[in-house]
Amino acid sequence: MQPENDLAVLQAQKVPDDLIPATMRSTADLRSGDQVAAVGFPFGIGPSVSAGVVSGLKRSFRSPEGKQELGNLIQFDAAANPGNSGGPLINMDGEVLGIVTAILNPTQQRTFIGIGFAVPIENAASAAGSPPF
Repeated sequence: MQPENDLAVLQAQKVPDDLIPATMRSTADLRSGDQVAAVGFPFGIGPSVSAGVVSGLKRSFRSPEGKQELGNLIQFDAAANPGNSGGPLINMDGEVLGIVTAILNPTQQRTFIGIGFAVPIENAASAAGSPPF
């Protein structure tokens, strides 16, 4: 578990034979304007993929309840809604750049208004106990 990044890693007891592992990509050269896609299961009607761009790097996000602040986040504008959290943020080559963790929404609707956040894959991989690069 890594509560400071809103992450927990689960270990499967059995992995399907036809499961293809994801390729991780360092975010060291990630820049604003780079194309990304958020993969998830929003509102239980997925799976889905939505495309956008990186809007900013090293962003901070405070939960709506104000109980937790997350830092060093990737800000993106690919549509993300409840159900996208925990899904990958990928580049156009399908490489995982981060894990979608939050959306900024100043209203009570809790739907996407254009600002999503992902934990960089380096942080997520360290939660599993091994540096990815």
